[in-house]
Amino acid sequence: MVNVRQYVFSLLASLLAPVNVADIEPTPSPKSVGIVGAGSAGLAVLKTLLDLPEDTRKGWDIILYEQRRQVGGIWLPDPNPARPPDLPETPLYPLLHTNTPVPTMTYPGFPFPPGTPMYPAHEYVESYHQDYAEHNKLVPYIRYNHTVLSSSWVGDSTMGHWQVVVQDHRGENLTKSFDHLVVANGHNHEPHIVTFPGQDDWLQNSPKGGPPREILHSIWYREPERYINRTVVVVGSGASGRDAASQVCMKARRTYHSVRGNDDPATGPVIIMPEISHFTANEVVFKDGTTISDADSIILGTGYDLRVPFLERGGELSVVPGAHSNDTYSQKLVTNLRYLFPLHEHIFSLSPSYPPNALAFIGLPILVSNCPSDFAQGIYAAHIIANGSLLPPRSDLLQLLANTEEDLRSKGYDPYNVGHRMVLKGSAFDYQDRLVDYLKEHGDLPDDGRKFVEGWRREASGYQYLKRGWKRVEELGTQQDWLKNVETEQDWALLMDRLNEWQGEWERRGGFIFPLDPIAY
Repeated sequence: MVNVRQYVFSLLASLLAPVNVADIEPTPSPKSVGIVGAGSAGLAVLKTLLDLPEDTRKGWDIILYEQRRQVGGIWLPDPNPARPPDLPETPLYPLLHTNTPVPTMTYPGFPFPPGTPMYPAHEYVESYHQDYAEHNKLVPYIRYNHTVLSSSWVGDSTMGHWQVVVQDHRGENLTKSFDHLVVANGHNHEPHIVTFPGQDDWLQNSPKGGPPREILHSIWYREPERYINRTVVVVGSGASGRDAASQVCMKARRTYHSVRGNDDPATGPVIIMPEISHFTANEVVFKDGTTISDADSIILGTGYDLRVPFLERGGELSVVPGAHSNDTYSQKLVTNLRYLFPLHEHIFSLSPSYPPNALAFIGLPILVSNCPSDFAQGIYAAHIIANGSLLPPRSDLLQLLANTEEDLRSKGYDPYNVGHRMVLKGSAFDYQDRLVDYLKEHGDLPDDGRKFVEGWRREASGYQYLKRGWKRVEELGTQQDWLKNVETEQDWALLMDRLNEWQGEWERRGGFIFPLDPIAY
C-alpha cells in the first residue's frame, strides 16, 4: 500500500529542491528594432530579422519606417518632381535603365520574373522590390508615409534605448523607443553641389533673347527634351553624369562632357572636355586653358554627400567635411561627407556612447550590386543584434578598422576619400563572404560548406561583352528568343554566359575593338 503522506512530502521536497541555474536554458529577452527606409537595404534587413529562429525573435517589436508611399527606394518614381531649392524624393529619371544585368542585382533565391530584359527600365526594378516585400510578407511591418525626424540615445555605453521622433501620415509627431536602430535610407538624397569661381557672374550675364543660364545638379535632371536648342556642359563621369550626357546630346544643340583624366565619358555625339577651372562673365574655362562661350546649361553629375539628418538632429552624428583622421574614434560618429566612421564592417557604429550592436547601417557600400550585398549585411546585422556577444570588445573592433584602413593605404588608396567604395578587385564579393563566414565560424549559422556569393555572380563580373551583346540582341529584335524558358537563377546564369560568349565570338571574328565593358557595380 502506498503511504500517501510520504508521497506528498517526497513530491513537495522535489519541487522545493534547489535549482542549478546553470542547467536552465536562458530565455532571450524581447527586443525592439527600428528600421529606417524601405529600399533594397531596408527590405533586406527586415527579411533577415524575420528569418532569425522563432525562439530567438519571439516577442520582438520590429517596425520599418518609410517616408514615401511604397517600397523601392530610389527606384520608386517621384509623382511631383521638385524644382530647386526643394529636393526631389528621388534622383530617378524616366529614361533610367540598369547599368548592370538584372541576374546579378537580385536577392539570393529570388530572381526577376521570366521575360525581364537583361538591362531593363527602372519600372522592372521598382516592381521587383514590391514583389519581394509581398512574397516575404514584409508589408505588415512597414509604416508608409512616416518620416523619422530625429533619433538620440538615452543611456550609456552598456545599456539604454533610442528615442526616435517620427512624423506620421497625418503630420503628427510621435515618439517611440527602440533597443536597436538600423539606418537603411540610402545615400542619394543630399546632392554634392560644387561651385566654381566666377559662376555667379556667368549666371547673371545670360545673353539677351536666349534662355536664362543655369547650373543644376543631376538630382533634378529628368527629361532630355528640356535641353532642346540649348548648349549643355555635363560635369562628372559617374553613372548619372554619363547617362545625362548620353541622353541630352540627342536633343541639345551641342553637348560637352567634362571628365577627369582617364575617366570614361558618355557615348554619343558629345565633345569631351577636361575639368572646369572657372567661369568668366561670358565663358566656361577649363583646366587646360580651353574655353567655350556658347554654353547656357550646366548639369552637375557630382554625386552625393553622405548625410543622415535625423542622427545629426539627435546629436549622434557630427558633420566634419574633410575629416581625415581616426582621432575622432574616441569621441562619436563622424561623416566627412564621403566616409562615415568609425564603423565595424561598414555596418555597426563604434561610437562609445552606446553598445556596439545598438546602431547599424545597411547599404553604405558602393561599387556593389545592392540587393545581395544588402542581404549579406542584413544577415550579419540581424544575428549580432540578437546576440551582441558575437562581437569582440570595442577596442578590438577599432583596431581591426585601423588595420583595414592601413591596408587600403598600402595599396594606394586613401580610406577617407574612398569612403565605402569597394575599390579592390573582388572585394565586394569577399566582403559579403566574410560577413557570413564569421557567423558560421562562431556557430551562429550552420556551415554548409558553401560561400554566400554564388560562383556565377563572381564569374559574371568579368563578362566584358555582355552589355554590348544585349544591345545587339535588342537591335536584332530577338530578346524573347534569348529569354525563352529563363526562370531560375541557374537559367539566368547560363544565359549571361551564353550571351557573353556569343558577342565575344562575333567581335573577335569581325576584328572589332571596343573598350572593355565589365559589369558596372
